[in-house]
Amino acid sequence: MICQQFQKEKILNTDMVDSLVKSNIRGELKYNEPMSRHTSWRVGGPVDRFFNPADVDDLKNFLQLVPENEPLVWIGLGSNLLVRDGGIRGTVITLKNIVAGIESLSPGSFRIGAGIACAKIARHTANAGYTGAEFLVGIPGTFGGALAMNAGAFGFETWDIINQVVTINHKGEEAIRVKDDFRIGYRTVDQPFIEWFLSADIQLSTDEDNLANETIRELLARRSKTQPMGESSCGSVFRNPEVSDPAAKLIESCGLKCKQIGKAMVSDKHANFIINKGDASAKNIEDLILHVQQTVFERYAIRLVPEVCILGDQD
Repeated sequence: MICQQFQKEKILNTDMVDSLVKSNIRGELKYNEPMSRHTSWRVGGPVDRFFNPADVDDLKNFLQLVPENEPLVWIGLGSNLLVRDGGIRGTVITLKNIVAGIESLSPGSFRIGAGIACAKIARHTANAGYTGAEFLVGIPGTFGGALAMNAGAFGFETWDIINQVVTINHKGEEAIRVKDDFRIGYRTVDQPFIEWFLSADIQLSTDEDNLANETIRELLARRSKTQPMGESSCGSVFRNPEVSDPAAKLIESCGLKCKQIGKAMVSDKHANFIINKGDASAKNIEDLILHVQQTVFERYAIRLVPEVCILGDQD
């Protein structure tokens, strides 16, 4: 997933910590939590505070206590996130254990929580007899992350199926936003609000030919054949350039498959994947990202843009 972040200035507010300890927060609040436990790359230094809310009301209560200039980072499964070895100053909030459900609103219309894994959405809607969300099975993260970056797979994008979203701001206030409130592009979602996604309503078509589940099986087979499943990675590292070959083809043509820095390696199966071979550091991974960018630019004059969200302090 790509992170949703708001940060005015870097602070370490001990008064905030004291107030949270004394408050009636019901969720789990950890201090100096290693982010390596919460990213699919299995790397990342500690965050000052890591909050796992009990439910939405608990999240609202927490947000009302947090100073407005406290840096906040929102994550799901950490699948599109590189946290540097020095960690994050501020608070990380995870939604993977709340707003993680699917509600049927009307025929073909579903309300999807930001904390649910994208693959579960694909399977649930297919089993319910609808088509249009099968591509989500190829996105290795939560729906909130997919919304934040307009994630896509197999030629489809998340915002293709969105009707409206529910957001929350720093004061714990919810709002309903329609698609036209955002500027949607390839792997980008620009918004004029300082808000984070809680859920979205999607619209799908009736699966009249009963092919949705078969499509999911085919997509999973294609993914297994072409991507390094079971390895510690973030999914695709770079966006595909607008006018050129896909990023993976450019990287492979530069002879970078299996290129390794420390324990970080460009996958031999898919050149747009970087995998952690065991005990890579975040710096190993970031250095390899920079090396790939530089090599491709020197050969093709194309600057690859990372999809992955890179946060935190250098060690």
